[in-house]
Amino acid sequence: MRNFLFVCIENSNRSQMAQAFAKIYGGDSVAAYSAGSRPSGRVNPKAVAAMKELGYDLTAHNSKSLDDLPDIQFDYAVTMGCGDACPMVKATHRVDWVIPDPRDMDEAEFRTVRDLIGAKVKKLIEEG
Repeated sequence: MRNFLFVCIENSNRSQMAQAFAKIYGGDSVAAYSAGSRPSGRVNPKAVAAMKELGYDLTAHNSKSLDDLPDIQFDYAVTMGCGDACPMVKATHRVDWVIPDPRDMDEAEFRTVRDLIGAKVKKLIEEG
């Protein structure tokens, strides 16, 4: 089993959706985690709605800090917009995806970001 960590600033949009896509595309072969460098404490309802359109229920997820992660070696740590604000986590591979924060985007733009994240996660799991 491979361990994937997805990190953004608030852990309310991008990293939550990436975690969901890792579960969708990786199934039982991956353990997916997400966290934020400055978590908002909630998952954005827009993210919940966007993933519901694809049949995934994000309501079971919660926004969490990097401090809430298990002390394990991650195979991949993927950052999305937090840059140097992300403390070092133990990871074999580090990837930085430049993905805009969809928090304030309209539904169509939000879906575009969601689909971009989905495509990147699928490729990472297939190639990783």
